[in-house]
Amino acid sequence: MFVAGNETFEKLGTIGTLSNMLVYLTTVYHMQSVSAATLLNVFSGTSNLATVLGAFVSDTYLGRYTTIAISIVASFLGMLLLTLTAALPSLHPPTCNTSKGQPCQGPSTSHFAALLASFFFLVVGASGVRPCSLAFGADQFDPRTADGRRGIASFFNWYYFTFTIAIMLSATVIIYLQSNVNWALGLAVPAVLMGISCVVFFMGTRLYVRVRPEGSPLTSFAQVLVAATRKRHLRRARGVAELFDLPHRSKLVSKLAYTDQFTCLDKAAMRTPEDALHSEEKTPVNPWRLCTVQQVEEVKCLARIIPVWSSGTVYFVVLTQLGTYVVLQAAQTDRRISSASSFQIPQGSLIVFSMLSLTLWIPVYDRLVVPALRRFTKHEGGITLLQRIGVGLALSVATMLVSAAVEHRRRRRTAMMSCFWLVPQLLLAGLSEAFAGIGQLEFFYRQFPENMRSVAGALYCLGFALASYASGVMVTVVHRATRGRDGRPDWLAQDLDQGRVDLFYLVTAAIAAVNLIYFIACARWYRFKESNDDDDGSHANGDDVELVDGRLEKSASAAPV
Repeated sequence: MFVAGNETFEKLGTIGTLSNMLVYLTTVYHMQSVSAATLLNVFSGTSNLATVLGAFVSDTYLGRYTTIAISIVASFLGMLLLTLTAALPSLHPPTCNTSKGQPCQGPSTSHFAALLASFFFLVVGASGVRPCSLAFGADQFDPRTADGRRGIASFFNWYYFTFTIAIMLSATVIIYLQSNVNWALGLAVPAVLMGISCVVFFMGTRLYVRVRPEGSPLTSFAQVLVAATRKRHLRRARGVAELFDLPHRSKLVSKLAYTDQFTCLDKAAMRTPEDALHSEEKTPVNPWRLCTVQQVEEVKCLARIIPVWSSGTVYFVVLTQLGTYVVLQAAQTDRRISSASSFQIPQGSLIVFSMLSLTLWIPVYDRLVVPALRRFTKHEGGITLLQRIGVGLALSVATMLVSAAVEHRRRRRTAMMSCFWLVPQLLLAGLSEAFAGIGQLEFFYRQFPENMRSVAGALYCLGFALASYASGVMVTVVHRATRGRDGRPDWLAQDLDQGRVDLFYLVTAAIAAVNLIYFIACARWYRFKESNDDDDGSHANGDDVELVDGRLEKSASAAPV
């Protein structure tokens, strides 16, 4: 209950703070739209990139509880400081009115320093919460029992449900406060919600089951790569019989079957006269020279996933561009519900249509589409995870083509176009994410070994990070490359009516199409993970429970090092 409450308020706080940040930077800080979009892409990328460090620190040193505790406090401080930048006139540029000829002054060094300081604390918060929250919630259930497995499934369902609800509330209620009341109140509400999240989380401290940090699998990865490099001069092994391995005793990790892909890595498990063993355990004296077959196969799992992951990263670049510029498009449309109404929909609230299609499609897909497909394909999931991702990538191409057509129509109209013309592309984006976004996360969770699930979460966030950086680079390149020498505006001009965002969308659609072809090639080559264990790995995290300093803790078996 405490984990669930913390997750709910944490999502409402963080998403409510960041969902309308582009508008905040352009209206309160008077930044140019290209500069603001680039800054947010860098911030988003850094937040997701930091999850790799957060996962490593959690698995190796602090454990998930301590990592989350530090992170949520940092997030609260970041939101509090960001609220102060709106509430205190000394922390943001003075207001201006361009309609009266008043020039808008950009942020000073001190203004920018306060903004970046708040972003720094938010990055620290994201580095721990994002890779650890799902795993920490699952730690509270015993997967060795039927009730525990049902509890884990319910927790994951709840996690996605609250994530979507948080986005929808942020895109409506909180953005309304920010756009129609004032920014200080609109940012203070998420900060208060984040403070409640901290209180709820710490209330359950004495009840949590905590998994001991037993060492990061990243160390095992490095050992395999170093050992294989040292033995690169050896001939390749003719089979698994020539490779070093130990009896599999881990309660946490399934024994992986040997595969004949990336056989150059097998050299890490080839024993030479220089590779001594401990007399009793028969384990390598120097694990940086000799590794087990299990370690090598874990690295092979990662190597096989990387091409699929890279395709997903390009997919997120496509969606990031749409998410950025649909807000700016909405600002230049008629956002009234009807011609007789004076109420205007906040421009940042239009993303709720994407979330609606995602939320409504998931139960339809699970209850109707999957059973229907199962009768034809005989596959438990209706279609494979790679096929599901492929459908999402194809929908991303359609999304950008529709976006280009709508923007082309908007530019040609003399009267202001209704914002509801933007709804079809947002609905398609939500459907695309329901297939590709969730499909990727489930694919990583199933295809990584059990002791690498935190790495799977970090890798998923790393894809977001690289996509954010790439989006910023793409915007900058297009902005400079399309700037006319005679002073003509570029495609991404401050005034979209003077630019050509429709052509930018077409370029993005072409990138999405090439990415789809690349993904199909990767999917045809991919070999799914196989286990030598009789069970399906549902025993993951089925570790021993013990009392440590009066607290209930689980001692997980370590990854081979």
